[in-house]
Amino acid sequence: MKKNLVVIGYGGMGGWHAEHALKSDVVNLLGVYDIKEERNELARSKGIFAYDSQEAVLKDDRVDIITVAVPNDDHIKVVIPCLEAGKNVICEKPVSMDSCELQKMIDAANKAGKLFTVHQNRRWDVDFLAMKQIADSGEIGKVFNIESRIHGSRGIPSDWRGQKAHGGGMLLDWGVHLIDQVMQIMPGKIVSLNCHFSHRTNKEVDDGFNLRMYFDNGASAYVEVGTYNFIAMPRFYMQCEKGSALIRDWREETQVVKCKAWHENDVLPVKTAAGLTKTMAPRNEVTTDTYKVARPASDVHEFYRNACAVIDGKAKQLVTHDEVMRVMKIMEACFESVEKGQVLSVEL
Repeated sequence: MKKNLVVIGYGGMGGWHAEHALKSDVVNLLGVYDIKEERNELARSKGIFAYDSQEAVLKDDRVDIITVAVPNDDHIKVVIPCLEAGKNVICEKPVSMDSCELQKMIDAANKAGKLFTVHQNRRWDVDFLAMKQIADSGEIGKVFNIESRIHGSRGIPSDWRGQKAHGGGMLLDWGVHLIDQVMQIMPGKIVSLNCHFSHRTNKEVDDGFNLRMYFDNGASAYVEVGTYNFIAMPRFYMQCEKGSALIRDWREETQVVKCKAWHENDVLPVKTAAGLTKTMAPRNEVTTDTYKVARPASDVHEFYRNACAVIDGKAKQLVTHDEVMRVMKIMEACFESVEKGQVLSVEL
């Protein structure tokens, strides 16, 4: 039997959740609620039931799951009352303004004995899944460095995402996804990190950032988001013990070069403008295999399928409290690194 879902916050992502719920095989969209009446009217115009208040949602015994899609600073104000009312809760990201708020939500969920999870929907991005597939397979060896970038050229959207009070900025908006993806690929504990913000189009919050993380096993990861990049750099670049993998654009297949043999005794120097070099001489098919990996299959409905299965006691939670807390603490360390202008030693 399908679970009854209500979406609180019928804006951009709230509309996305409602639209996908209408196509879901595990949830039934019972209705929505937004503090802005014009959004409730918009839902009604589409044939979607809209509640008159949040209290009405919480008092409805038919509601199994509430998805919270309000601005970041209001998450805790909605999530905890929903949990206390005995509802299972899915929250948009970033789940909170800091780890203290997040812990209060986790405590409320544990006390209520209800599902509380975060909509890390970009775990179903095909570019991420391709990189994780290659890393997990070990086909080009153990990962020792990964670079993840998202570049655009339109600045921050002109809404609350550009305002500090509402938890705006690219670290919280996009960084929460890219950091979470890297954590799914890279094992080990982060021992230090360094972060820098850009303010090309917005002085109040970061409109871009770059983050370098170093792990206790010697590996490293680089995450970058830019909103003033008119030429985008590759989406993913991964270095492994036996080769490299590259995704130039999320719509493209993954390019892999696997090293079959390290030495070439007959390497010829390459002429460059300033002289000769053997070090940078290109490889050939004798020592490398070059191939492409097809885009893996992906279904975003798996997130809600998992949530419903967890509620029924039939599955483990895909996006766990520990994973969400780790990402939150990494982002807090990023803010501290920026504020102090230095590399931070951490245990994350």
